[in-house]
Amino acid sequence: MGKTLWKPGTMIYPLPAVMVSCGADPAEYNIITISWTGTICTDPAMCYVSVRPSRHSYTIIRKNGEFVINLTTRALAFAADWCGVKSGADHDKFAEMNLTPGKASKVNAPLIMESPVNIECIVREIRELGSHHMFISEVAAINADEALIDERTGALRLYEANPVCYSHGKYYETGKLIGKFGFSVEKKRKKKDKA
Repeated sequence: MGKTLWKPGTMIYPLPAVMVSCGADPAEYNIITISWTGTICTDPAMCYVSVRPSRHSYTIIRKNGEFVINLTTRALAFAADWCGVKSGADHDKFAEMNLTPGKASKVNAPLIMESPVNIECIVREIRELGSHHMFISEVAAINADEALIDERTGALRLYEANPVCYSHGKYYETGKLIGKFGFSVEKKRKKKDKA
C-alpha cells in the first residue's frame, strides 16, 4: 500500500465539537463553536481553546480571562453548528438557539445548561501562534448532569449523552466501545474447570 504526500495542515481528527460560552454579564454573553481544543495537563488540570483574533468571542475571552467549554451531543449538533457559522456581534445565540445560560461556580462566564458537561476555565497564558491564538487555561470546575453519574461507582457515563465529534468539516456521533484504557495488557481471567 502506497502513501500520497499531502500538504501540511490540520489532520488530527476526529476532535470534540464544543460550544465555548463567554461573557462576564448577560449583555456580552456569547457562544462560539470550536474544535481546536484539548487537554494539555493533568495536574493541575489544564486545557486549551484556539480562536481566531477576528472572532467576536476572542475579544470577550481575552478581556475577561474566563470561559466555559460545553460538551456537545447529538441533540445539540444543530445549535453547535449554527453558533459556529453565525457571529455573536449580530445574534443573541442563547436566545436564538433556545439555550439556557446558567451560573458557573468559579467563573463569570455562563454555562450552557443543555450541555451534559460544562468545564469552567481560567486563562493562564495566551500564545499568539498565527491564524489562531491559544488560550492555555486551568480547569477551575466541572459541572456534570446528575443523570450521567453512576450511583454505584460515581463514574461519569458520558457516552449516554451521545457526544459529538468533528472530522474534516463534518459532525459524527461517537461509536461503539472497542476497549478501555489498558485492555491490551490485561491478564485474561482463567476459566475455572468444573469438576
